[in-house]
Amino acid sequence: MKHTRLALALALIPTLAHAHPGHGAEIGGIGWGLAHPFTGLDHILAMIAVGLWAVQIGKRALWVLPLSFVSAMALGAALGMGGVRLPFVEPAILASVIGLGALVAFAARLPLGASAALVAVAALFHGQAHGSEMPANASGFLTMAGFIIATAMLHAIGVAGGLVLQRIAHRRAIRAAGVAIFSAAILLGLGVI
Repeated sequence: MKHTRLALALALIPTLAHAHPGHGAEIGGIGWGLAHPFTGLDHILAMIAVGLWAVQIGKRALWVLPLSFVSAMALGAALGMGGVRLPFVEPAILASVIGLGALVAFAARLPLGASAALVAVAALFHGQAHGSEMPANASGFLTMAGFIIATAMLHAIGVAGGLVLQRIAHRRAIRAAGVAIFSAAILLGLGVI
């Protein structure tokens, strides 16, 4: 069983190491939308970091931060689909992963409104990337529904993972996950992965 999981993980590394590849068959739709957030390590790390940070903050943050991210991401995607281009999208996405990783690593305690606003700003750029990379012939509604569902799944993985780490390994384990996210983002920025 261990060898199967290792083989699967190694098989996925080439796909995850490229932030925004061609995405294969450019047909769009809900399947494309579901797959798209999983095609870039930067997106995966940011969305999991949001879930982890929500666990660190606790209480209402468990749903406010993911909901803020998804809402702002949908707005960014709508802008991207409408042809509106935000400046410096890719650097902003990388900066968001570095920043979210740092917030988790340092277990930052900001007011809930400020935390939600930070997450929303990051999400706007992630959504812009999703919307602008959507195939031209795609159904905007179905594609957006797909990546909203996928994003919510990644947030849920972050929250669930954070709750498990908090329960079995205390808060330091969540902070260590933040360090790992921060480090991976730096390596992405340097082109190492």
